[in-house]
Amino acid sequence: MIIPRTVRPLLLALALAAATAPAWSAVPKDMLVIGKAADPQTLDPAVTIDNNDWTITYPAYQRLVKYKVDNGKGSTDVEGDLAEKWQASDDGKVWTFTLRKGPQFDDGTPVTADAVKLSFERLMRIKQGPSEAFPAGLKIEVIDPQTVRFPLPDAFAPFLHTLANDGASIINPAVLKAHADDDARGWLAQNTAGSGAFKLQRWQKGQQLVLVPNPHFDGSKPAFKRVTVKIIGESAARRLQLTKGDLDIADALPVDQFSALKKEDKVAVHDYPALRITNLYLNNSKPPLNQVELRRVISWATDYQGMVNGILGGNGKQLRGPIPEGMWGYDSGAMQYSLDMNKAKAALEKVADKPKTLSFLYSDNDPNWEPIALSTQANLQALGIQVKLEKLANATMRERIGKGDYDIAIGNWSPDFADPYMFMNYLFASDKKGLPGNRSFYANAAVDKLLGQAASSSNQATRTKDYQAAQKVVIDEAAYVYLFQKNYQVAMNKSVQGFVFNPMLEQIYNLAQMHK
Repeated sequence: MIIPRTVRPLLLALALAAATAPAWSAVPKDMLVIGKAADPQTLDPAVTIDNNDWTITYPAYQRLVKYKVDNGKGSTDVEGDLAEKWQASDDGKVWTFTLRKGPQFDDGTPVTADAVKLSFERLMRIKQGPSEAFPAGLKIEVIDPQTVRFPLPDAFAPFLHTLANDGASIINPAVLKAHADDDARGWLAQNTAGSGAFKLQRWQKGQQLVLVPNPHFDGSKPAFKRVTVKIIGESAARRLQLTKGDLDIADALPVDQFSALKKEDKVAVHDYPALRITNLYLNNSKPPLNQVELRRVISWATDYQGMVNGILGGNGKQLRGPIPEGMWGYDSGAMQYSLDMNKAKAALEKVADKPKTLSFLYSDNDPNWEPIALSTQANLQALGIQVKLEKLANATMRERIGKGDYDIAIGNWSPDFADPYMFMNYLFASDKKGLPGNRSFYANAAVDKLLGQAASSSNQATRTKDYQAAQKVVIDEAAYVYLFQKNYQVAMNKSVQGFVFNPMLEQIYNLAQMHK
């Protein structure tokens, strides 16, 4: 179509006005629309360890305890959710919980101690990722309809905090009974059966998931009559729909798009300190990276600040060891590596078996991983070490890491519960090698002893001392390259109010308290 010249200035003016105008809400006040990159993998709380899935499951279920909100900010401390009160025995081995009266599943049946028992027994029976957070051999006893007891095989200091994890969600026994043939795994993979503020109404794969209020929820009535999670694979499309007002929240955008949104000032971009960390895995279990000096070479040849400032756009900070700032047990005085090629060369002189080539595995699961791999490759090449980059499908990369079939690999780690156990015992205990957590296949008997002491003590000061002693060793031995902790960013329509970010719950929204 040919546009008359006299009309063109008007159209240009309208286009510029549209580009600079604030986002207006095309979504009704009593509805919320969230844009995410991908469908959930599963909605079964006993199976999923993916925060992308938890966007749906966390508001649909309740747990014995939940994370506190202190002065409008998310806390890593816990308070009662389904539990009204609890007590632990003096030796920390027996925990007894009294349930509140009132909570009901979305079919109107009450939440009882039997539901708690059945949910945990199913969790431990299925033995998927979420069960890793709990002691092996976990037992559950029903004392009466409102009282449940957990006799632990050994004292386990993080136990109370594990109960706020998505895997500790309490499931409606009626659903478990109706779908007993496969332990309800098929049904729960695609539906919800909880007592939370919302329930899944429908799921159109590749398009959207729709949540509606649980009519039997015993808390305050949610402001939203419907919450829609739209699946929009392209980040640019999520950003465009947000600025147009077709989305209220855009999830998982690249750093440069958040920066652009801040400059446009049409929507609100929130930045929150988070506990998600990124490490380089160094395979300690086989040559040549079983040599501590070679691991130190890589640690000194890593451009930490270049990654934080260049790749993250300043949206993060270099780690000081395995425990990130914001988690108790963090050691502000711990030794920190920096880019120092002279120290890298000095360490290389001490390496008995100098490698000519090292492999580096990564995937496109995180857009930051490739530039990190390229930076590592360039710096080690300057030392005479060639790095062979292998870009794999994420599932293939995880399989290789689980087998220890690599020299260097990369990964992110977020805690499942608010305790240093998540960063220390998982990443360094010799009984968690491979995908369970210790992905560098590190082993040190003295560190194992410190980790065991910290996990069994109920005294936080004692636990901090043990964890910091262990940190000193694993930093010195360069078990991993401790890269950075990245801030969490989310973009929202400015009309959305009441969101409280919790560092334990990335990609999870407190839907029951949010409003416009």
